[in-house]
Amino acid sequence: MASPKLSSRPGTAEGPILVVGKSGQLARSLMDLAAPYNTPMVSIGRPELDLADTASIEHAVATLSPSAMINAAAYTAVDRAEAEPDSAYAINCDGAARLAAVAKQRGIPFIHVSTDYVFNGEKPSAYVESDVTAPLNVYGQSKLDGETAVLDACPWAVVVRTSWVYSLYGQNFVRTMLRLAATQQDVRVVDDQRGTPTSAPDLAAAIVEIVRQRDQARSHSGIYHLAGQGETTWHGFASEIFAALSRHALPTPRLHAILTQEYPTPARRPLNSCLDSSKAHAAFGVRLPPWQTSLDRCLDRLISQMELTTC
Repeated sequence: MASPKLSSRPGTAEGPILVVGKSGQLARSLMDLAAPYNTPMVSIGRPELDLADTASIEHAVATLSPSAMINAAAYTAVDRAEAEPDSAYAINCDGAARLAAVAKQRGIPFIHVSTDYVFNGEKPSAYVESDVTAPLNVYGQSKLDGETAVLDACPWAVVVRTSWVYSLYGQNFVRTMLRLAATQQDVRVVDDQRGTPTSAPDLAAAIVEIVRQRDQARSHSGIYHLAGQGETTWHGFASEIFAALSRHALPTPRLHAILTQEYPTPARRPLNSCLDSSKAHAAFGVRLPPWQTSLDRCLDRLISQMELTTC
């Protein structure tokens, strides 16, 4: 099924969709949808809206009178979180709870984005929402505690877990592989961690569609998985990226498969990050495309940009 489509009519009569966060992949992808689909959106972050300051949240919400709120702000430095747990919790848990409490106070639909890292990766098949959580790292635990805090603060909140997000923007695996391809002859990538690569634009479109179904969202509150269809390893992901470079006659490094133990990191990663998104499809009719299809679209744009800069 193709990525969710938004209708051309405005999503609300009351006010814009408030996107919390400005510079992240998802926040920027959400804002990219505003003009093409005539959906009023406002993206806001610090200093105008500080997740550590309830008063600033209340002021921003009172000023904008949003019809819905999407929390796309997060502390996503997985390895750094091991040394900075307070910083991770301040944004991923405490800040998210403050947003949810203001949404509850004002009766506003609230969408909060979480992660596959709430699981320990020991399950052999894709995770469903009811599976037991057991994070392996501080980042995952901060996001899991954030889920609980959000749902406690705002009973009608929708929590969206996703995985392996990439886009045209920011720091992500796709952009990292393209950078390495331009500078290295050999690249070593882990081949024993499985997941579901997720295009941020696809995720953004699905989230906005859920927001537009705000009545259903109130009756279908809780946790939902939203990720690209299919699965691969980080090595398989890299292989697809390098194959696209080869098709464009661009430098392509030799790709070597390694085990997780050969690439130690401060934070442990789950070996299985695959998410089953069928619950979201049943509740809201949204389903993201196969990961390869979305990756090709992203790479076409990124590689075109690379070729233009070398002309």
